[in-house]
Amino acid sequence: MPDNLQSVLHPAGWDAAIISHFAWVMFGAGTLIFVAVMALLLLSLRRQERPARALLWIGGGGIAFPVVVLSALLGWSTWRSAQLAPQSSKDALTISVTAKMWWWEVRYHDPATGREIVTANEIHIPTGRAVYLGLNSADVIHSLWVPALAGKRDMVPGRVTGLTLRAEKPGIYRGQCAEYCGEQHAKMALHVVASTPREFEAWLARQAQPAAPADSTVLAQGREAFLQQRCQACHTIRGVAEGARLGPDLTHVGSRMHIGAGTLRTHRATLQGWIADPQAAKPGVFMPGSQDLDLATLQALATYLEHLK
Repeated sequence: MPDNLQSVLHPAGWDAAIISHFAWVMFGAGTLIFVAVMALLLLSLRRQERPARALLWIGGGGIAFPVVVLSALLGWSTWRSAQLAPQSSKDALTISVTAKMWWWEVRYHDPATGREIVTANEIHIPTGRAVYLGLNSADVIHSLWVPALAGKRDMVPGRVTGLTLRAEKPGIYRGQCAEYCGEQHAKMALHVVASTPREFEAWLARQAQPAAPADSTVLAQGREAFLQQRCQACHTIRGVAEGARLGPDLTHVGSRMHIGAGTLRTHRATLQGWIADPQAAKPGVFMPGSQDLDLATLQALATYLEHLK
C-alpha cells in the first residue's frame, strides 16, 4: 500500500478490514440490486402485465424482497460488528489526542521518567499491539478518522471518548478530521506512523529528550529570535521555553513530516514561509505572521526549528 493512502478499501488493521468487508458487501449487493431493477424496468417497457401479475410483482419485489434482504444484512452485520475490537484501554498502549482548531495535540507517557511527551499532528504506534487513543476536544466538535486502521470517533468538548487502533504492518496512514469544525477543517490532517516495537521505543526515547542544543552561530541566532519574537507565548520548546499550550509543542518539530497539520512538508523553506505568513497557506489559522522580520533573522529562525529533531 502506498504511504499516506487514505482509503477504507485498503485496510491495514483488523477493524479496518471488517469495515472494508462491510463496504465491499454493500457495494456488491447494491450493484446486483441496481442491475436487477434496471433489467425489470426494461422488461416492463417491452410488455404489458395484467393487473393481477402487477400486484404479485409489487408484493414480491416491493415488500418481500426488501424484508428478506435487509433482514439478512442486519443479521450478518450484527454478527460481523461483534468482531470489532473493544474500545478499552486494558492491555493497550494509551495515547492522549486532543483536537484543536485546526491541529492535533498528541501526548505519550514516558515509561522512564513518568512525564508526558507532547508532540503534534503525528501519532506513532508500534505494530502488532493494540493502541487506545483517549480522545477529547479543546474547542468545537471534531472527529478522528484513519480509514486504513479503524472507524471514526467524534471528539466532543468536555467529554473523553476512545478509539482502539492496531496496525499489522509498518507504514504511514493518513487521517483526517471527519466533522466540519470551521474554516480550515479540510486542512486538519494527521498521520499515523506504525513502526516495529523496537523502532517505536527508540523514537519515544528520542522524543523524551529536551530540544537539541543550538551549537552554531546561526542556530543560536534562531533560538534568540524565537525568544525575542515571543513565540514562547504559544509554543513550548523543552529546555528553552516551557509551559505554553496554545500552539503545538516544537521541541522536536524538525522530525515531523509536516507542519500545519499536514498542510506543508517540513523543510527550512516551508518553515520560513509559514513563519512569515501562515495565512497564505492556511487562511484563518490563529498564528500571526512575522512579515516584519528581516530575511536573515527569518532564515535563522527557520534553520533553528528545522534543527529540532
